[in-house]
Amino acid sequence: MPLVPSYPSRRTVLTASLAGTAALLATGCSGGEPARPAAAPTAEARLRRAAARESATLLDRYDATSAAHPALAAALAPLREAVAQHMRAFGGTPAPAPGTDAGPDAAESSDADDSPDTPESPDKPNAPVRVPEDAGAALRALADAERAAADRRTAALLDAAPETARLLASVAAAGASHGYLLTELLPEVA
Repeated sequence: MPLVPSYPSRRTVLTASLAGTAALLATGCSGGEPARPAAAPTAEARLRRAAARESATLLDRYDATSAAHPALAAALAPLREAVAQHMRAFGGTPAPAPGTDAGPDAAESSDADDSPDTPESPDKPNAPVRVPEDAGAALRALADAERAAADRRTAALLDAAPETARLLASVAAAGASHGYLLTELLPEVA
């Protein structure tokens, strides 16, 4: 009789984390908070833009890692798509995944607004991502980036309005899950 592992498969963990993220985004609760001062919407907009830029940076890391290590591309694709969904939730417009047909509408929407205040155009262009030559080191670097982003988003909760705080918490939890899942891929590339 074959032994069944006592831990869940990567697919189960990924499915559970994505389902949990979706459930957190779908739940709503009303905040009994007093009205914020007039400057609050601007602060919220800045917080969302920063979170969208951070997601854009993570997308760049996923794309660079997939390009440098094509054998990892299929395993990274679901996590990359989740990061793209996070960027959309913050109001950003992610670039299509490399190797996909974006269609004519994508080109029009990306050229529509190039002002520096939009989430899809960061204040300064992202520097090229340096990906380690070793696939294991590349996965560790990506996992570290996910965890660091999750930590920054968790820290930003204190300054966020209730709706944005819920979104930040959900995306931070997903980022922590991504960090875990990326480290679970390490034995497969060793």
